[in-house]
Amino acid sequence: MNVIKIILISLTFVGFNTNLALAYIGPGLGLGAIGIMLGVIGSIIIAIIALLYYPIKKVLVKLKKKKRNRSKLKY
Repeated sequence: MNVIKIILISLTFVGFNTNLALAYIGPGLGLGAIGIMLGVIGSIIIAIIALLYYPIKKVLVKLKKKKRNRSKLKY
């Protein structure tokens, strides 16, 4: 129980620390981070499109086949 109190008190002091973190992110690290974020977002978008593409394509192919069969029956 004593250890839990120490951890909670430590986290409280860390949480209320309002000093600025004067950190510098260089251009290489900044561009790398932006590139990684764009890559992750892009891969998520491509995955969603890939999941939706096949069912939509299947429905369109069925509609085209029905349209062809209807046109063959009329003539």
